[in-house]
Amino acid sequence: MKNLFKSLAKISGLTLLSRISGLARDVIIARSFGAGPMTDAFWVAFRIPNLLRRLFAEGAFSQAFIPILKEIQKTESADRTQQLIDHTALVLSISLLILTAIGIIGAPWFTLAVASGLTENDNFEIATTMTRIMFPYILCMSLVSFASGILNTWSRFAIPAFTPILLNLSMIACSLLLVHVVNVPIYALSIGVMVGGVLQLGVQWMALAKLGLLPRFSLRFSAAFNDHDVRRLLKNMLPAILGLSVTQISILINTNIATYLEHGSVTWLSFSDRLMEFPSALLGMALGTVLLPSLSEAYSQKDSKTYNALMDWGIKLILLFGLPACIGMALLRTGLVSVLFNYGAFNELDVEKTSSAVLAYSIGLIGILSIKILAPAFYARQDIKTPIKIGVIILCLTQALNLIFVPLLQHTGLTLSIALGSLFNASLLYVYLRKHRFYQPSESIIKFLVKLLPALIVLTLFLYLVQSPSDWLNSLNNHGITYWTQQLLMNVVTDPLKSFQISRIICLFGLIFASILCYFATLFICGFRIRDFKRYSPS
Repeated sequence: MKNLFKSLAKISGLTLLSRISGLARDVIIARSFGAGPMTDAFWVAFRIPNLLRRLFAEGAFSQAFIPILKEIQKTESADRTQQLIDHTALVLSISLLILTAIGIIGAPWFTLAVASGLTENDNFEIATTMTRIMFPYILCMSLVSFASGILNTWSRFAIPAFTPILLNLSMIACSLLLVHVVNVPIYALSIGVMVGGVLQLGVQWMALAKLGLLPRFSLRFSAAFNDHDVRRLLKNMLPAILGLSVTQISILINTNIATYLEHGSVTWLSFSDRLMEFPSALLGMALGTVLLPSLSEAYSQKDSKTYNALMDWGIKLILLFGLPACIGMALLRTGLVSVLFNYGAFNELDVEKTSSAVLAYSIGLIGILSIKILAPAFYARQDIKTPIKIGVIILCLTQALNLIFVPLLQHTGLTLSIALGSLFNASLLYVYLRKHRFYQPSESIIKFLVKLLPALIVLTLFLYLVQSPSDWLNSLNNHGITYWTQQLLMNVVTDPLKSFQISRIICLFGLIFASILCYFATLFICGFRIRDFKRYSPS
């Protein structure tokens, strides 16, 4: 019997620190630059290398590399495993150098493809320049992803989960120290991105060196390219790239649409993305990271009982933590956005616009989380084509929904389409796994979900009754919990604005703590115990 809960807790804890530092970064960006054309230009420029990184590195590469590396590690010698690492690193590095050069030269065309709505003003040139500055980020982060795949295969989960913090810290430092040095202040953020990429690469490669797994580069590219397992990796990557392209094309289309909407739309979407990435990374990505090597091992050993037990364990954890996260994000959306971003240039209109996007996203959060568990079930079997077919269906669906929702809801329509698409995506993945008997869930999952309902109902009623969106805005209509907390603080903090900001922070953290207590107390009464989730049993 194997304990994965400890690994999950470690990754989630470090991911929590990463997301907190990421939110701190976004708070500083919001306070310093607001939600205007310049900030939109940065997010557009950052999205281009970031999308390619997700496509070639963290997405397609990880899905194809980890199952093959795990197989070689288990079935062949250490020398052969090291040779595969060496050959893969060489092919990956040369390919990425070529891609980076193309990206820097073709930056105007990349920017035009993502944000054609910026061509009518100077922000297009600014976005193009920042794209050139940040394009080498894909080289750094692809090699970081390569190192992470090796470390995760060797069950060294901590370093890959920690290093994203370095990106956030470098962006914070550069935005504070360089904003008055560079000729265009927003350029400081793009410099911070590159510094963060180099730092992450350095830390992860030192971790590989400590394990004795650091790649040994050579000039024998033909030998590396003709390696049977490298060829197999590239063969598996091709459908993975096509599959992930569907998702990235959808993101590119949405970003392009947003540039034609009201000024600030790209920034509102980016900040709402950041908030939704918090539970997605904290639970979904962390759980997927832990499960993929274990599922790959179970599949390679034809151990269907362990495979099914791992999936049951993952789905139960998604339900246990994901459903209350959906409720919390939906009902506390204005509180979260106002406490995190409503300072300086980020005004109350920006809060309302970002909050509406968060509400739409929260509808599909359980789908987003479930995909992080269901997709690795295919990748572990080295079946990447099926998620591609489903992804194409989802792309068509989300863009059809955009035609309906965007004219009615503007930027919120984009997030609602993504949310509904995620729910449908997760449903199709689950149905396919069941239909082809790749995964046979135990009957306990339905019983488990039914037992969760009382706690979910109590949580919803609690958050609905004790606060409302207007409580978090500094307006004449605010007579809620933040207003009364502010009145108590006025004896200590006499400045009305500062006392209101402090009262919001106190109320938000108080409500989050009370919600967690309320939810888990109800679960405890219903007979749930945390120790039940520390282990899975392949029985």
